[in-house]
Amino acid sequence: MDDRSFVAAQDFLLASKTFWTHRLYGELRKTYEEAAARAGAPLETPAEIAALLEGDTLYRYFAWLERHLQRFKYAGRYGLVPYHDERRAELSAVLRDSNAELAPELEMPAYYRRVDIHQHPGGVWSDQLDGYVYERGARSTTPLMGASHADLHHRFTDLVASRGVADTILDMGCGFGKSTHPFCQGFPKAQVEAIDLSGPCVALGAHDARAKGESNVRFRQMNAYDTDYDGGSFDLVTSTMVIHELPPTEIERLFAEAARLLAPGGRMAHLDFYAIDSPFARFIHYGHGRRNNEPFMQPWAEMDLHGCLAELGFTNIEVIPFQEAEGVGQRGDSAWRFPWTVIYAEKQPVDML
Repeated sequence: MDDRSFVAAQDFLLASKTFWTHRLYGELRKTYEEAAARAGAPLETPAEIAALLEGDTLYRYFAWLERHLQRFKYAGRYGLVPYHDERRAELSAVLRDSNAELAPELEMPAYYRRVDIHQHPGGVWSDQLDGYVYERGARSTTPLMGASHADLHHRFTDLVASRGVADTILDMGCGFGKSTHPFCQGFPKAQVEAIDLSGPCVALGAHDARAKGESNVRFRQMNAYDTDYDGGSFDLVTSTMVIHELPPTEIERLFAEAARLLAPGGRMAHLDFYAIDSPFARFIHYGHGRRNNEPFMQPWAEMDLHGCLAELGFTNIEVIPFQEAEGVGQRGDSAWRFPWTVIYAEKQPVDML
């Protein structure tokens, strides 16, 4: 397919997603509020809301459209996978100069292999071009109506930087580096280690870092909750949109590994989806997880986060609502938004151990 046809098709899908995010969601919320008022009693759980709405025509269209827009985005005639596959030789050649440290023998966890996350055919790890596909797909994850999605990563880095400096940083589940590059730029004197299960993603991340002139980062293929770094190696451990893609037992292992890797007094900050403010928001969010092949969103959102982190010895634990771009997600915004949240905690300093 030619570039113009591909871009036009993807732009159409993005416009349709914007319609879904803004107009359709707003109408569905009105439908829910009217039905809840008629029910005469407060609805306190997602299951109660499901019983109220799942036979509703508007909700069924809302759910169907989200599921199929994502499918068309990746695997349709003008989808991301066929577009990049037609350019395989060219893109593969570009990656040959990547200096990422790959681990071809690394065993992919069963949960990671079992689901094509995001509806990305084969997952984000099984094909050499998956980094390119994931990078292009990330540009249209959440339509922001005039705001830049890149703002999210820089705003997160700025928030972390406002809490203090760091000489050594570990970016867990770095993907293709979208979360890593702002840390390289925001902490130019720090050594940044970026790790991910996906070899194709870290290969692209390392290639892009070299193109950007970022000499303070190393990309490695590695399991974030089973690393080979020495204990106490890092001042700062971060992740972005990783935790919700892990089963609960692996989430606990990731936090335990962060505790092991942090130096006394070190801190961790994870940007993810957690603080959900109403039963209706939970109902929509849990449905989104099912429709986009992200099965662990619900157990993560219901996890006792404070209890888990306190048991691991973390202090100053904070769950901070996060605004992904200026003017987005404020009170009165009727569009659907991810429940962006920063999970922040510190490892006890030596004098408290």
